[in-house]
Amino acid sequence: MMKFKLAFLFFCGLSTFMSAQKHAQYADSIRVANGIPEMSYAVVTGDKTLEINTSGLHSVSLTDPATLNDRFHIGSNTKAMTAFMIARYVDKGKLKWTTQFFDVFPDLKKTSKPEYYDITLEKLLSHQARIQPFQGENDPAVPNFTGTHQEKRDQFGKFVLTLDPARIDSDHQYVYSNAGYTLAAMMVEKVTGMSWEKLIDTVFNKDLKLDVKLSWPENLNSKDTWGHSFENNKLSPVPSNTDYHLDYTEPAGDINIKLTDYIKFIQLNIQGLQGHNNYLKASTYNFIHKGIEGYSLGWFNSYENNQDFSTHSGTAGTYYTIASLDRKKGIGYIIFTNSFNEDTVNGVRFLMRKLKKDYGG
Repeated sequence: MMKFKLAFLFFCGLSTFMSAQKHAQYADSIRVANGIPEMSYAVVTGDKTLEINTSGLHSVSLTDPATLNDRFHIGSNTKAMTAFMIARYVDKGKLKWTTQFFDVFPDLKKTSKPEYYDITLEKLLSHQARIQPFQGENDPAVPNFTGTHQEKRDQFGKFVLTLDPARIDSDHQYVYSNAGYTLAAMMVEKVTGMSWEKLIDTVFNKDLKLDVKLSWPENLNSKDTWGHSFENNKLSPVPSNTDYHLDYTEPAGDINIKLTDYIKFIQLNIQGLQGHNNYLKASTYNFIHKGIEGYSLGWFNSYENNQDFSTHSGTAGTYYTIASLDRKKGIGYIIFTNSFNEDTVNGVRFLMRKLKKDYGG
């Protein structure tokens, strides 16, 4: 009987290894076919990494090979991390999801549009506050604010609230807004007395021991990924000292991280969705992911083949990342790349579809 069990376990291990090898080969072929310099991916459960791999180069102009220590800018996947950080302080009682913005900033009410008077923390994080998008296309002109990052965000937030509300799309109940995340960050900054940068460092680095950094991965003084913009029909490497103007919306999209550390963040979310308290309460995870239809707090709710997913992608024009959590099966799928164009998005879509099919059934 023992020999049978050992043989069975060996067979299962060999089968998993062969499946991972096939996925690695498939992922690399997708990467090459779509001209993606570097692609990393992982499939995880709440307590295991089922598969992880990386391939390619740090840049189209370099010969440095990809490694699992490489950092990627995750763009709008920052939103889930900002919402998670804020949730920590909701759990601590510093705020409620229903706390109104102007209860925290009563002095800003007199200069703000009346349509914003009832906006709450949860409405800001779920894009239901009708805040102008500030996604880089057709944005209102922004004054040149001065001071620290936090001071400039405060000035930007005050400015945003003087603008006319965005129109709700008839097909959705929300208007996707980077600026809304600045206003949400202002609320937690005010009640904690710490900047968003300090709060991110406290939650993810000090408490959770993750190696989270801000803005572009450093690639001039160390060997790491270069993001790639798409110019004149070709990918162009972007050095880390490139001036990157986020219009004061860093809480919506300016974190960089290693895949191995991002996995730990995703696993916390999977555990919470499975009913386990960890850094946050299980009920908090449930609200973050499923509390609001369409777009909850940092996650899109998507439904595929009678399965429900929390999904989000992120890009600031030079990297493209995506995470998708199968909430029923408790499986997370993560893909990181260091380029952004139509081919990159298509390549990532093909790999995600393959991984979900093989692991999710």
